[in-house]
Amino acid sequence: MKVIAINGSPRKNKNTAQMLQNALEGAKNNGAETKMIHLSDLNYSGCKSCFACKAIDKKSYGMCVCKDDLTAILQEIEAADVLILGSPFYFQSVTGTMRMFLERLLFPYLKYESGYPTLFQENLEIAFMYTMNITKEQLEKSYPFMRAEIEKNEHYLKHILKSCHTLCAYDTYQFDDYTKYESSVFDPEHKKRVHENDFQKSLQEAYLLGEKLSNRDEQQEI
Repeated sequence: MKVIAINGSPRKNKNTAQMLQNALEGAKNNGAETKMIHLSDLNYSGCKSCFACKAIDKKSYGMCVCKDDLTAILQEIEAADVLILGSPFYFQSVTGTMRMFLERLLFPYLKYESGYPTLFQENLEIAFMYTMNITKEQLEKSYPFMRAEIEKNEHYLKHILKSCHTLCAYDTYQFDDYTKYESSVFDPEHKKRVHENDFQKSLQEAYLLGEKLSNRDEQQEI
């Protein structure tokens, strides 16, 4: 059992990374081999629209031919059992690094035929974890673009890679000391309480999800 986590945040030890690390710890509890990949460490691009992955009767069919730091990682993912993605929301969307990663991961498998079927044939369980500095109520009532982003990613991952489990951490703590930054829109004491209580519950949920996805017996029921 191999589990790979992809961190789309530029920060390697904050909210998103902590969620992913807890999920990996849950997978380790089942004896899984785990790996964390920080996209901010890599030199790569998004899809270059070369369409080599769509070229008929070519070796490149169904494959991304771009050669950069993402090439070997995409090959690793093909051999993995569980893929856990994580990103904060920036301007109501996933980070640019995560967006580029998703283009490279998904587009080669998408067939340009009626119904846009998928070439993906592997058995891969996928989770997408999001962190955001708004509440769950705000997401549902005031930020339709963010909700649409989550639903869009679920759609493409389920359609192309046949799996997506979503987990969100809300109202996250951005600064260790709010007095050092222009942030008057936030209540530091409220943020601290959420971080000490609700976020710890989110970390536990991440652990349990990693544990569940890496359990071969439970995978039959997912």
